[in-house]
Amino acid sequence: MNSLAIICIVLSYLLGAVPFGLLLSRRSGIDIRTEGSKNIGATNVTRLLGKKMGALTLVLDVAKGYVPMFLTAMLFQNAPHRDLIIALCGAASVLGHMFPVYLRFKGGKGVATALGAFLCLAPVAVFGCVLVFVASVFLSGFVSLGSLLGSLSILLWLPLLHAPAWKLGLAAFIVAMIWTKHRENIGRLLKGTEKSWKRKVEAET
Repeated sequence: MNSLAIICIVLSYLLGAVPFGLLLSRRSGIDIRTEGSKNIGATNVTRLLGKKMGALTLVLDVAKGYVPMFLTAMLFQNAPHRDLIIALCGAASVLGHMFPVYLRFKGGKGVATALGAFLCLAPVAVFGCVLVFVASVFLSGFVSLGSLLGSLSILLWLPLLHAPAWKLGLAAFIVAMIWTKHRENIGRLLKGTEKSWKRKVEAET
């Protein structure tokens, strides 16, 4: 692996580490690390600042996962170990969001950034992941459960699409990290104390 590949991996991490949710919330006079779920991701931004700001955060966080992999794929079209370099850039961007150097390695749960990485891996599979996410949230009322099941479903869709082993390996690593970052949510789901999106909507209507 040459120095250019290493630079791309480092830049992927640094881009992934940019806390767009926090930056946007600060413009509105709120530090989302101390409000709501205290998470810097799009879900907490939506809760605190509304759908428009939440959607903008989502798009930017997805881009953090997609852009590094896409640009790396273009840059290393005929390079040896191309697949490995792309995979490492994807993993680095997701890890950057989860453990951002700018915030003393205390970041988000990586779902949106992982979605961007998955979008670069297999767009059709992402459609299936989104369907699982939407169905899970609609039926259960828990965004966390939708995120867990939606991300896990990528490991079903990729083999069905005959994706190469490196894509499946990258996806498995990212899913494992997402589930690890959601361990507190998993605990609350098992105890029945997780916050329900449905109950929030019902309380406001």
